[in-house]
Amino acid sequence: MRVLVVTAVPVERDAVTRAFGGPEERVALPGAELHRCGAFDVLAGGAGPAAAAAATAFALASGASASETSVAGASAPAPYGLVVSAGIGGAFTPVTPLGSLIVADGIVAADLGAETADGFLPVTALGFGRDRFTPPPALVRAVAAATGAAAGPVLTVSTVTGSAERAGALLAAHPGALAEAMEGFGVAEAAARADVPVLEVRAVSNAVGPRDRDAWRIGDALSALTDAFGKAAPVLEGWNSHEDLEG
Repeated sequence: MRVLVVTAVPVERDAVTRAFGGPEERVALPGAELHRCGAFDVLAGGAGPAAAAAATAFALASGASASETSVAGASAPAPYGLVVSAGIGGAFTPVTPLGSLIVADGIVAADLGAETADGFLPVTALGFGRDRFTPPPALVRAVAAATGAAAGPVLTVSTVTGSAERAGALLAAHPGALAEAMEGFGVAEAAARADVPVLEVRAVSNAVGPRDRDAWRIGDALSALTDAFGKAAPVLEGWNSHEDLEG
């Protein structure tokens, strides 16, 4: 099965491809470049849900998928069977300490909605859209078991949290949330419109709350991301969606 992995920035993309020994091929797309590593295509799609959604949708619909024209009698690549949003992120510690891994069992748009006199209303309460995607449960369990990751909701935000008050408000609105990042929901929207399952994997680089860059562990998180894909690759490549249909 072919897997599309979407990160925000090149350093995250490169952390993923290191798990496979680096890219075997580079495929140019308008405004981006796929790094192809066997069954895995890894793309740095940009920061934020809008850029992530656009890059994912373009990759899914482009010549990098099954519509790619075959040359010299070679078969065109099969369609993607899975999309993974991957990268580093902030976590609601101490449940998920720095350097640990998280696989999302829910991909949640935490700030998509409206502010009212009574507080924040999610977009679903306004009567349209959706604010959550649920990755295949059997796949979440398998990746968590293979990597030692914690499984729980990962929040997608357009503005990174910078205060204890905001961190507390997010946890109050989304009890049990493990982390926040900026791309998962955008990747999930694009994947859902293409009818492709989605997963989100995050390595923890910092705590959600006041921004103390001296306390961030970006290098450790990137190393953890590489390790995660090294361990999860057989699970991701061999995953069969029927496993979730069977329970």
